[in-house]
Amino acid sequence: MTLLKLDIFSVRNIQSASIQPSPGLNFITGGNASGKSALLEAVFILGRARSFRTQHVKQAISFNQACLIVAAQHAQTQGSISNLGIQIDNKQYEIHIDQEKRLKADLAYLLPVQLIHPKSYSLLDAGPQYRREFLDWGIFNHNRNFLPNWRRYSKALQQRNALLKSRQLRQLPAWDRELVEYGNVVNTLRKEYIDHLTPVFLQMAGQFLDTTQIELRFTAGWDDQTSLEQTFKTNLEKDLRYGFTQSGPHRADFLTFHNNRLAKDYLSRGQQKLLVLALLLSQVRVLNNIAQNDCCILIDDLNAELDTENRSKLLKYLAELGCQVFITSTDFSDFGDLSTLNNYKVFHVEHGCIQQL
Repeated sequence: MTLLKLDIFSVRNIQSASIQPSPGLNFITGGNASGKSALLEAVFILGRARSFRTQHVKQAISFNQACLIVAAQHAQTQGSISNLGIQIDNKQYEIHIDQEKRLKADLAYLLPVQLIHPKSYSLLDAGPQYRREFLDWGIFNHNRNFLPNWRRYSKALQQRNALLKSRQLRQLPAWDRELVEYGNVVNTLRKEYIDHLTPVFLQMAGQFLDTTQIELRFTAGWDDQTSLEQTFKTNLEKDLRYGFTQSGPHRADFLTFHNNRLAKDYLSRGQQKLLVLALLLSQVRVLNNIAQNDCCILIDDLNAELDTENRSKLLKYLAELGCQVFITSTDFSDFGDLSTLNNYKVFHVEHGCIQQL
């Protein structure tokens, strides 16, 4: 997967820009508020139809503009070239792939985007919802069966919770059967993905943290020594009391341990950043095992994430990985010695204008 050409209109302070990025590393420099992060945000919007900087993507639209547009020529691994684009105004999205209207999921499958930025380390100590989102993005790209089963489970869960709140118990068994059927599929796919992710993550953590005492522990969202069907029956009284379903795949989580202790409690902030870096890159590696070089990696503010030694390690790893990468920093010197790299481009951003150096 490679973006051959990227066109950006009305994203933050980028009014209009067109670049032809390298299929390898792309270094983006510029001062604070110059538009570096807006460039990454545009690529992220193109891949996920949402922003990583705000919950409401319409806030990414340039001031006094009606909509934003991000479009690209996209070379797939088998050699074919697609044209993809997204337009967002205050009310709706419009997504096109090769002149056909498509859905957000189609865009996400075509352009997987992995983001590493200064808030990434919160993955370890934020609520379980963020770790489920991390996990499910990986599974979404790993197995096409995940999304339809997760959607059916979520719909059944919504119906069950509505019945619990209104205390309409006669219809509960029907929705419980739906939850059990689709919930078990979701849980199985998550376990399979964790099995694929764990050895890659442990190898990656050893590379960046120089330790082998790391462990991932997945929890299904209920005591999976008990069947999901029995869990719903056992918890019914408590579910009625609270008005929503207490246990199930919607409560799944995973935790990271170092020497049998929670990593978020015992590792330094710098070590936590490296651990999260290993988690994010291991997802890319697992994805690459399915479709070579299929992921686009965005790294915002490299200097804030890593010290000099680990920046050098990361750039060496990324160059060998073969994915297309966009990396920002305020100063070109932050990228270190690039003399050993062959396939890269440098762009400078100033007042929303992007120029290749």
